[in-house]
Amino acid sequence: MSVQFCCLAKHPGEVLPVVPTFLHYTPRLPTMAHALTGAHVVLGSESEAAAATLLDGGAQRVFVGEAALRDGGAAERLLKRFGAARIGLHVPVQRQAVSWSFETESNADFRVVTPSLCEPTWEVLHANGESSGVRAQAWVDTMVALGIQTVLMRADICDDTDLNLCAGMVEALGSKLWIAPLHDAAPPIADWIRYGQATQIALPIGLYQQRHALLPRNPSADTTPATTVAT
Repeated sequence: MSVQFCCLAKHPGEVLPVVPTFLHYTPRLPTMAHALTGAHVVLGSESEAAAATLLDGGAQRVFVGEAALRDGGAAERLLKRFGAARIGLHVPVQRQAVSWSFETESNADFRVVTPSLCEPTWEVLHANGESSGVRAQAWVDTMVALGIQTVLMRADICDDTDLNLCAGMVEALGSKLWIAPLHDAAPPIADWIRYGQATQIALPIGLYQQRHALLPRNPSADTTPATTVAT
């Protein structure tokens, strides 16, 4: 399995020369032509108009975040104006909580406990970290059907269930999918690769610089790190 890495920078000061990088949006970025030109910018709560400004200003690609979650038409309009190669999707996710309810209508002699979910799933988070209730797989599938070609999904993958969900996303999206940690400062990248089938991973600068040490130890995993950002 060949694994590609890129850096996920918090601000332009973390961008290293010749290192493929996804750059989080900062308010000053639109005025920093040297940092913006050719950049892959990751948006959080910023609007459709902010995305258009960045693209007009020279950004190579913008990963639209909550703007597309609030209004599915935002992604469609940006795709139509700038083309699929320049519009990505930023999807922060977490495991959707399961609630339980009693069902007593069908038989008054029994109380049936019913879960809200039949199987585990990731849900999309708002930019402030709050739950949206939107199931990630279905929403991403809808956005890909509109023309999105690159998805940056940020998740804290911490157990077998998350690894299975990751593998399912990789199977569904293939080379369209980049995976990055959400908050975890020490994510188990070797497990992401071996069990979650992750092949394109974006890491904060500190983890990116030690990426070779994070690969699975087992030679049979056949991982070869690369550092090319899909364009």
